[in-house]
Amino acid sequence: MKPISWGFIGCGEVTEKKSGPAFNEVPGSHVEAVMSRNEGKARSYAERHHVPKWYTDAQELIDDPEVNAIYIATPPSSHATFAIMAMLAGKPVYVEKPLAASYEDCARINRISQQTGVPCFVAYYRRYLPYFQRVKRIIDGGVIGNITNVQIRFSVPPRDLDYSQTTSLPWRLQPDIAGGGYFYDLAPHQLDILQELFGIITRAHGYCANRAHLYQAEDSISACFFFENGMPGSGSWCFVGHQSAREDCVEVVGEKGMLTFSVFDYAPIQVVTSEGHTSIRVPNPSYVQLPIIQSVIEDLQGIGSCSATSVSATPVNWVMDRILGKL
Repeated sequence: MKPISWGFIGCGEVTEKKSGPAFNEVPGSHVEAVMSRNEGKARSYAERHHVPKWYTDAQELIDDPEVNAIYIATPPSSHATFAIMAMLAGKPVYVEKPLAASYEDCARINRISQQTGVPCFVAYYRRYLPYFQRVKRIIDGGVIGNITNVQIRFSVPPRDLDYSQTTSLPWRLQPDIAGGGYFYDLAPHQLDILQELFGIITRAHGYCANRAHLYQAEDSISACFFFENGMPGSGSWCFVGHQSAREDCVEVVGEKGMLTFSVFDYAPIQVVTSEGHTSIRVPNPSYVQLPIIQSVIEDLQGIGSCSATSVSATPVNWVMDRILGKL
């Protein structure tokens, strides 16, 4: 079994529980080094998680001969740069979603991956979670019949940080870093799951607005889209809604019934047909990225295959950029 020794570029919140510990849970895999531009953060993470080395320079980490795979957990604007640096060094990449801050940067990553033959994977981990695999089995099993329409409905109140001054806004609200506002941070998971279920979205249009004027990025979005199989879909996102309007729902309408599920809350899956109403609870693993990380590692070891490649992730950015009017 080929040992996979990971180097982390970025050691922020996502690496603490969602992903970081999972790299040491898979046989033949361990975290060898971490990097942050902040020396204190890099040192602290390495000490707390028993990582042998830490760096403040990404190139030094990539050049470490004992590191043979790179995990990129930085804001989207730097994903393309670090992914390309790693692939040019011959080291496979696992990058946080979205793949990049724009569709054009995704295309750059794919070109380098193709030219070098070095794989790039993307952390669309919900594809591999038992909750969403159960949704897929229900749909593929024909429980609600031929699917005729799908709709995303998402609304949350503003966060406390959203009221900050522009200079101290979280990076997720700075389009030059994140690619957009909260839409570019959260919608990727929703759109990836829909494309996993129903195929590639080939047409997309959107209307974006800033209704609360808490920050410069869009805070309310409405969109319609069309899948390659001929099915229409739509979505609405509001990041400044009242608490009473809070919602995290994907509604799938079929000829024999309806299915609803959530993307972030993991609320019980609801199935309604002429035979009645079924509510299904599906637990997820403690480290939600463990199943996809295991798949990535097995792919690199030559004993499995991971579907969450940079090529499969790129259509998500295309759809988002179309909705936001960037394409």
